[in-house]
Order: sequence, then structure tokens, then C-alpha cells
Amino acid sequence: MLLKALLIGLLIFILFNLFRALPVMLKGNANPSSSSDKPLSHYLGRRILFSVLLFVLLLIAVATGYIEPNPRPF
Repeated sequence: MLLKALLIGLLIFILFNLFRALPVMLKGNANPSSSSDKPLSHYLGRRILFSVLLFVLLLIAVATGYIEPNPRPF
């Protein structure tokens, strides 16, 4: 149950970072003007980092048998 909560939390954090990058993308400002503005690569880089972490956790959970994949996809 803890692993599933961790996976859901990571998914929510990935979506949170994606939506944090949305105003920066809409503004179209490649270089931040003030120190409080972060570049687009900051949010998208975090999203990729946590996506890779989520994927690795899923692979480890399947390899150890904690999560069983669906044997029949239909």
C-alpha cells in the first residue's frame, strides 16, 4: 500500500510540475527577467527526473514481485 501511495504521489507531483511550466510556456519568455522567475527547463527537467524515478520504481516493484502485471491485456 505504501508503494502505491508513493507512485500516486509521484504522478501528482509530475502533473504539478507540468502545470507549473504552463505559464512560463504561455508567456514565451525564454530568459527569466527576475530572480523569482524560473526557466522552463527547471520545471520540465524536474518532471523528467520524477518520471524516470517513477519508471525505475515500477520496474523494481515488478522485478521483486510486489506488483504483478496484467498477463492478458484484453
